[in-house]
Amino acid sequence: MSQFSVLLQKEWRENVRNYKIFWIPVVFILFGIMEPVINYFLPQILDSVGGLPEGAVLEIPTPTPEQILVAVTGQYQFIGMLALILAYMGTVAGERKSGTATLLYVRPLSFSAYFLSKWLMASLIALLSLWLGLLAAYYYTLLLFDTVNFADFLRFAATYSVWVVLIVSIVLAASAALPNAGMAAAVSLGSVLLMQLVDGLIGAYWSVSPLKIPVYAASWLNGRIDLVDFWISIGLVAVVIALLLIAGIWASRLNASKAKV
Repeated sequence: MSQFSVLLQKEWRENVRNYKIFWIPVVFILFGIMEPVINYFLPQILDSVGGLPEGAVLEIPTPTPEQILVAVTGQYQFIGMLALILAYMGTVAGERKSGTATLLYVRPLSFSAYFLSKWLMASLIALLSLWLGLLAAYYYTLLLFDTVNFADFLRFAATYSVWVVLIVSIVLAASAALPNAGMAAAVSLGSVLLMQLVDGLIGAYWSVSPLKIPVYAASWLNGRIDLVDFWISIGLVAVVIALLLIAGIWASRLNASKAKV
């Protein structure tokens, strides 16, 4: 059995033992369900709260099903990304700090297999969680509002999946490069928030950028997407992810001597 397979099985067991395989999907499913449910019952919620003058009527436009699904990814942009950062901030740094990594480093170890096994398992769990959450959102949107073209939904979910893999890559590269999980979390969260802030403030000046992936995901639902710019942006994300993987492997090897004995 190859070293990569052995390390991948180790990562699977650790994710099961730490309940990440359970609680991360629960977070995504919960927030996927909340958005359509809250939007459906929002008039009743506001009516029960009261506070309006007598005779006043509060008109709330009913969101389209597409808007609800896009709003779900809006929840994931912070809550979902925060869950992934907290789950995987110590993937490499935590092992070094606790001394667990020493048990691996004393053996002939391929740092490529070591880092990539962690990245692959984290990416698979993140994608599983995302798809379960989006499918739950799709079901409740269909149940409470109206249907969304399923082919467009699949394109929407697949495009947003690329963004999630990028976030996972940032978290693991930071964990490999920095001395502890706390610093990895701070850098990862700061990077994610900065990317969203930059695109929100000046993103209108460009149409090709890795930062545009969430926007392109939403564009599949409203039927307005420039395929040329889309595929160039996807290519740029692939390059960035590849560079992060190379940086993570290099940092894992460089910082191996700093593992606690």
